[in-house]
Amino acid sequence: MKTIAFVPARANSKSIKNKNIKLFCGKPLIYWVLKELDSSNVDKVVLATDSNLIKEIANSFEFSKLEVYDRSRENAEDCSSTESVMLEYIINSKINKKFTFLLAQATSPFTKSFHFNQALDLYKKYDSVLSCTIEKKFIWNKEGTSLNYDYMNRPRRQDFEGNLIENGAMYISSIEKILESKNRISGNIGVYVMPHYTALELDEPSDWIIGEQIMSENYDKDVPNIKKIKVIFSDVDGVLTDGGMYYSEKGDEIKKFSAYDGMAFQILKEKGFKVGIITSEEMKLNKRRASKLKLDYDFHGAKDKLKIIKKFCLENSYNFSEIAYIGDDINCLDLLSKVGVAACPSNAVNQIKSVPGIIQVDKKGGDGAFREFSKLFI
Repeated sequence: MKTIAFVPARANSKSIKNKNIKLFCGKPLIYWVLKELDSSNVDKVVLATDSNLIKEIANSFEFSKLEVYDRSRENAEDCSSTESVMLEYIINSKINKKFTFLLAQATSPFTKSFHFNQALDLYKKYDSVLSCTIEKKFIWNKEGTSLNYDYMNRPRRQDFEGNLIENGAMYISSIEKILESKNRISGNIGVYVMPHYTALELDEPSDWIIGEQIMSENYDKDVPNIKKIKVIFSDVDGVLTDGGMYYSEKGDEIKKFSAYDGMAFQILKEKGFKVGIITSEEMKLNKRRASKLKLDYDFHGAKDKLKIIKKFCLENSYNFSEIAYIGDDINCLDLLSKVGVAACPSNAVNQIKSVPGIIQVDKKGGDGAFREFSKLFI
């Protein structure tokens, strides 16, 4: 059955003006959750907004799974509940009751695509799932009663299990359950535990400063398989170049490579990684570039990239989980679907952007996309 991700984003905000489109780490806040959902296993991403400006900005991202829903004014007021706009969309859209519904919050920009995927896997065992973090804090009420520990036998923090606290990042249920309960979760509820730093929601101005610091320290640091990677490959055309074909008056072919990408290969080698390129083209320009970069491996004329890397792994005692690859077009699809860490430039074709778990970097091909990808490992 299909999974629909639903992101509410109204125009007005009490605490922070235009919060959903305020720049956060250089991008409008809504960008981060939409980006990760677009590369997750959900089938469609619905942004529910009453703002033409939010709608325009969201559509400018050109995410392949995105659909904008124009929510009603009455369900976009300060007193409107999230459930009210959820039900409005579900009823008006006449969605199959068996579909899975994932509510995600724009104010939780730390949620990654693999978080969504893992929570959806957990959901298979329950009627609903919500995300939480573990808080190891001792809680009291106003009457002076300790609620979650015996203060006469105060436990050490490392021995204290703590409590599960909702972080607001996501809630998962079926359309049928939501219609029955009129609530985002119901029935037998499972808990998906996320890293502690994801507990911060951007609801107050002070949260912004803290949030951007958290983002810079943690974003992409906990991507699955990162620590297993030993070899990093890149496609050439559309990744190391902009994919364009340029010719001089004499008919000579010209390509533009980014010096930032070249430095990234050098830094990765210095950090102990093996690096290489794999391209379907047999071109002297590509071979000269590979030679200048002093790559460990370069495969040219690779019509079946998956077959070549499979042979490479067998001959060099590597597993696919130890290989990272960034590609942009359909001839990269099979290999990207197999490697431990897969990535693509922001201007990759939609079929590539839809590879489960793929990391979409912000840079376009030829504009430092590989350099940005390399930062995952260094």
